[in-house]
Amino acid sequence: MKGKTVIVTGSSAGIGLHTAEDLVKRGARVILACRNLEKAGRVADQLKKKASQGGEVVVRRLDTSDLTSVRTFAKEILDTEKHIHVLVNNAGIVSPPEKVMTKDGLELTMATNHFGHFLLTNLLLKRLKQSGPSRVVNVSSMLHSHVNSFNLDSLNFEKEEYDSWVPYYRSKLCNILFTLELARRLEGSGVTSNSLHPGLVKTDIAAPFVSIYKTFIMLIFFLWGKDVKLGAQTNIYLAVSEEVEGVSGRYFGDCKQVKPTKLARDRDLARGLWEASEKAVKLRPEEKFC
Repeated sequence: MKGKTVIVTGSSAGIGLHTAEDLVKRGARVILACRNLEKAGRVADQLKKKASQGGEVVVRRLDTSDLTSVRTFAKEILDTEKHIHVLVNNAGIVSPPEKVMTKDGLELTMATNHFGHFLLTNLLLKRLKQSGPSRVVNVSSMLHSHVNSFNLDSLNFEKEEYDSWVPYYRSKLCNILFTLELARRLEGSGVTSNSLHPGLVKTDIAAPFVSIYKTFIMLIFFLWGKDVKLGAQTNIYLAVSEEVEGVSGRYFGDCKQVKPTKLARDRDLARGLWEASEKAVKLRPEEKFC
């Protein structure tokens, strides 16, 4: 990865951190796109000691739940980076116990896990195309399989009762559908788009939102889950492997192609989600590159 520039969102902890660490060791210029600059700064100091073959670490503030933050981050990147070879959309949260709306009028989990990454990817597409061959890697989850129906008119639970965990399941389905439609739109551009399930991983993703149910689920994660280093392997595989050069629109688990649910393979739904997401993030004409 020497000479390659990589952006990893949510890279101050968990599988994002270990993805960044691996890529730095391979000589990449890795941009840690994180909400907490202090925490990311400490991580950067650790990673710089492990950098090899010209590897670099840069910290930039990004809160994917805040569309203004996403646009500010993207402008900084476009102003300072001549190339983007890999974008790893990794940042994510589980659903809070009660419905929380962002200042942009979006449900917090959907904003963090889907809408923010949708906007970010669109804003950086021009540079990704210029840097081709390049890759977009979207971290999803097998938990998308818990979604049996999907109303595009209620992406932020406008027309249904909020139920904790459901927004997380739905956002992970959106990650796959977004990947599918992005791949279709980028066909022949030199930019590939793939999504993945990292596996059952021992992370503290649910820590901010404690409940009896989530505590039980996280206990299962810690008893039977992979460690975060192992959980990061499919991220890394999709970012660097020659085996997936030119492969696009696919879903992976344990570094192999796997089949997501029928709903996640619905191309009409993927197209509809894209159009609804454009409206939700108020994507401007000058921000569209596919």
